[in-house]
Amino acid sequence: MTQRISNDPPNLIQRTGERTIHIGSDRPIRISAGHRLQHHDGKCSQPHGHNYEVTVTVRGALTEEGWVVDKGVVTDAIEEWDHRFLLEAGDPLVDAFAEAGDADGTVILEAPPTAEVMAALLEEKLRDRLPNTVTAVEAEVRETGELRAGP
Repeated sequence: MTQRISNDPPNLIQRTGERTIHIGSDRPIRISAGHRLQHHDGKCSQPHGHNYEVTVTVRGALTEEGWVVDKGVVTDAIEEWDHRFLLEAGDPLVDAFAEAGDADGTVILEAPPTAEVMAALLEEKLRDRLPNTVTAVEAEVRETGELRAGP
């Protein structure tokens, strides 16, 4: 058995410092979700859906497992919105979905379900779930080819 001496140099994980992992940068994570912008004067006030593309960048020190984060934790958080209808709290559609027996198909957000809000909420959600070795989380949500929201 090899015994480490206290003045040995730190192992690779300790020497590495902060690293960055990009999830979905070349092939974004795709989810399908419906939404509406209740207080919008245009077409977006009508219920409709998008095939969103999501990418996430996480920065931090390597964990004992040798990664910044477990990719599965990130993809699981994103997939919580897949095939759901995103609604702002107080939207009458929240009650309509519940009365129809489809409450489990909704995600209630504290703000309008825009791509900008989705990106900000995903960052918050991930910060709560990722190890304390993480120093930065950035999410980008693409609603269409013309609309991309991020930091």
